[in-house]
Amino acid sequence: MSLSQLSRRERVAVSTPIGDDMEPNRPQRRDASFLVRDVACRAYIYEPGAGVPRPAACIVMAHGLGGTRDASLAPYAERFAAAGFYVVLFDYRHLGASDGQPRQLILPERQLEDWQAAIDFARLIPGVDARRIGLWGTSLSGGHVIMAAARDKGVGAISAQCPMLDGSASARMAIWRSGIAATLRMFGAAVRDTMRAAFGRSPYYVPLAARDGELAVMASDKALAGCLAIVPEGWRNQVAARILFRMPHYRPLRHAREVQCPTLLVACADDSIVSAKAAGEAATMIGSKARLVVLPIDHFDIYHGQWFDRACAEQVAFFGEKLQSEKVRANAT
Repeated sequence: MSLSQLSRRERVAVSTPIGDDMEPNRPQRRDASFLVRDVACRAYIYEPGAGVPRPAACIVMAHGLGGTRDASLAPYAERFAAAGFYVVLFDYRHLGASDGQPRQLILPERQLEDWQAAIDFARLIPGVDARRIGLWGTSLSGGHVIMAAARDKGVGAISAQCPMLDGSASARMAIWRSGIAATLRMFGAAVRDTMRAAFGRSPYYVPLAARDGELAVMASDKALAGCLAIVPEGWRNQVAARILFRMPHYRPLRHAREVQCPTLLVACADDSIVSAKAAGEAATMIGSKARLVVLPIDHFDIYHGQWFDRACAEQVAFFGEKLQSEKVRANAT
């Protein structure tokens, strides 16, 4: 993608200081967008303070299953920007502020296209060092960054927290949690949505999260509470049900050996949504370039309080070493 492919409206936006004051060295945030198959993905660009030497490293970020850029990801982006990074935080097509019909459609391969477009977009941002691009993912996007780095050997480093690396394992966890009867109901919903898509009709939606025993992708009181604790007002708790057919077959773990860049994996030992074991397996497959951190928490705890602080500290230090060190900058010149 070249800058000429983006309209003036999509390239020009107003910068807003992060915080209440107007100090020139404070990071700035501005709106932007990039195109994927002629559909606009909306993004925030966080720019480090004026005192940070340019060109600077950049971290590309997106949320997990059904999440949007305004669902508790700003605190991570602000930490990275304050540490001297550019940040591109984007919404996938069909979700959040991005365009794309039908709405609330989640297809892993389509989201991987969005990731590559976001990486290409980040490389073109004035002030960004295109040779020092990092990727940050959480939950489903924790698997996406493994896939993206396996495909794009120019990525400099990746961090994946509570990553969804084995859809088959996650499906088994959901069946165990929900029971056979609820699983059959979800299967029926997926069939119904798939048939509607085949005939060009609107999706059949199911909730992303709901209480124990209810029809949802994540049917548990803990998952519902975890989602509601991180999403903004107006967030749509629904997805096209066909995702239930796709997820068991999505296994980024199988591509971990293809990752050649430094990798940080932050797993949650008590994760009830994704397999923490898969993160350990990925670290083994990536080898000496991987670092595994295991926190004694559940899936959604990483977005809050001391565990957010711990995860952020690990990630800022990791990206600083792998993308900002004197040696890395010298090699990039």
